[in-house]
Amino acid sequence: MADNQGGNGDKLVYFLIGAGIGAVTAMLFAPKAGSELRSDIADVTRKGLDYARDTGRDLGEKATDYYQTGVERAADISSRSKEAVTDLTQRGKDIITSQKAQFAAAIEAGKQGYREAKQSDQGKMSAAVEES
Repeated sequence: MADNQGGNGDKLVYFLIGAGIGAVTAMLFAPKAGSELRSDIADVTRKGLDYARDTGRDLGEKATDYYQTGVERAADISSRSKEAVTDLTQRGKDIITSQKAQFAAAIEAGKQGYREAKQSDQGKMSAAVEES
């Protein structure tokens, strides 16, 4: 988008230069007295400078507006990104905490199963010893 606007700005400058050269050439070949011709050239030059000054001011204001809009959008995107990262971090912490609790419960269940199996085996061994 910026490349396209720069191309249009260049075209406008070239057009204005061409128009100025054309106007001066037309005045030079017009059948007028020297003082009238100089007065006309001065008027056209003044009008061209005024137009260029106004156009430059307008472009400066638009550039400032675009800059402010860009700054506001960047700040908005930055704050949304921070919120998303914070949310994802919190969700990750919650998942890890949940997984740790499940893992601890599984380990405890395994230990309990081992104890029960060991007691069952000891009971079977003592019963077998008593029978013999």
